[in-house]
Amino acid sequence: MDSKFDTLKKELKELIRKGDLLYYSMADEQDKLPDGFKEKLEKKGIELPVFVSEYDTWYSEALLVIKQIMPDRYDDFVKQYKNEKRKEIDFLTYGIADYLLGLRTTRGGGYEVVADQSAAIPKMQNQNSILASAEKRFESALFDIQEVLQADIYDSELSAAKELAKKGFARGGGAVAGVVLEKHLGHVCSQHGLKTRKKHPTISDFYQMLKDNAVIDTAKWRFIQHLGDLRNLCDHNKEREPTKEDVLELVEGVEKVIKTVF
Repeated sequence: MDSKFDTLKKELKELIRKGDLLYYSMADEQDKLPDGFKEKLEKKGIELPVFVSEYDTWYSEALLVIKQIMPDRYDDFVKQYKNEKRKEIDFLTYGIADYLLGLRTTRGGGYEVVADQSAAIPKMQNQNSILASAEKRFESALFDIQEVLQADIYDSELSAAKELAKKGFARGGGAVAGVVLEKHLGHVCSQHGLKTRKKHPTISDFYQMLKDNAVIDTAKWRFIQHLGDLRNLCDHNKEREPTKEDVLELVEGVEKVIKTVF
């Protein structure tokens, strides 16, 4: 069985491959592919995707990769899709979002084309280059492998929490799950350069910092707040005993947070 590191590596390679095919598809739609190139792909059993149908899914997945592995290139990656600060649409500011809309700008009464869909081709190429460099960083010694190892540890601890709850040790299971949640939120805050003056910050300190700095939205903030309440029920509340269902809800919630908050 592949390790999580190997699995992530394979998924990243496949994402880069899909990006290449989307680039070829865009070039083909604009008649910019070299003669015979598409035929060579077809002989290998490779079919080009429909760009407008498959780009959004690829972009969403690639964006998450860039955000986690190369946060310093995140804004540059997004800018290839759409430049929010542009004052006019020309060849340099034309983005992939414009391509998806089929946008074409002209001047001189429509006789001179300023920018058309072909202007998006280098933007797609740039996105692919950024994603390819993410693979290099992923494989290099500079990449913090702690992320992958930590995920394995979290999985083990949450499995243990479930078993404790099922065997009637609800408080113990909830405490373990709560520790995982606290460690993950603390790690996310560290990744975003967020610090607190408290010597021993709690779950509530972490999720409040993440909300105040727009790392999470209000819905996620409320969700994590609820998980914090469940953790407190297991750790501190003496008014009632936590149930197995309380702990399993906490564990499932922590699993969701780990996958969606980073």
